[in-house]
Amino acid sequence: MKNKILVVEDDRAISELLCMNLNAAGYETAAAYDGEEARRLLLWHEDADLVLLDIMLPGKDGFSIIEDFKSRNLPVICLTAKDDVASKVRGLRLGAEDYMVKPFEMLELLVRIEKVLERTGRAKRFLGIRDVQVDLKKHQVTKDGTAVSLKPMEYDLLVLLLQNRNIALGREEILRRVWGTEFLGESRTVDVHIGQLRKKLGLSEEIRTIPKLGYRLED
Repeated sequence: MKNKILVVEDDRAISELLCMNLNAAGYETAAAYDGEEARRLLLWHEDADLVLLDIMLPGKDGFSIIEDFKSRNLPVICLTAKDDVASKVRGLRLGAEDYMVKPFEMLELLVRIEKVLERTGRAKRFLGIRDVQVDLKKHQVTKDGTAVSLKPMEYDLLVLLLQNRNIALGREEILRRVWGTEFLGESRTVDVHIGQLRKKLGLSEEIRTIPKLGYRLED
C-alpha cells in the first residue's frame, strides 16, 4: 500500500511535475490549486499521509490553512518562494514539519518527505517490487515469500533504491546516504553491493545502470 500525498500548488505546471515525480517514486498523489479546494481535498482523502503546501495561494494563503491539516494530525511540508526568515518561522510555528524554498531539488524533497513520514509514524511498513518485499519494521527481506539474507549495507541500499524508485541516484549520493559522509572507501563499493542485490534478489533487469552516474530501480 502506498503513502498518499496531497499536493496544494496553484502553478499547474509545478503541480503536475511534483505529482509526476512523486508517482514515479512510488507515492499516490492528489492535487488542489487553491486554499478552498485544498480543504475539500482533505475531506475527500482522509487516508492521506502528508501535504506539500504552497504558501502563496489564491484566496486563503497556505499559512491560513495549515491548522486545517494539523487538526487532522496530517504533517505539512511548506513549498514556497518566500525565503525570508519571518515566513519560515511563521510556517514552522504554525505547525509545519518542514519548509523548503523554491526552486528546490526533487531528490532533496523526496528525502525530506521520507524523513517526515518516518518521524510522524506514517511511513508504510512494507516496500516492494515484483516478488521482492521488505518489512521495514522487522528489517526482513523476502523473495516470493522466502526470506533472503542481506548484509546490513545491502539492506540499506535496497531500501534506498525502493524509496527512490524510477529516480537516478549517483554513486556519490548513494555512498553518502548509505555509508555516511565519513566513509573513505571507493565508489566501486556501490557497484559491488549492487551486483549482490541483483544476484540475490533476481533484479538484474529492474536495477538499471546509468552510464557515468549510478543506478536507478525501475518498475
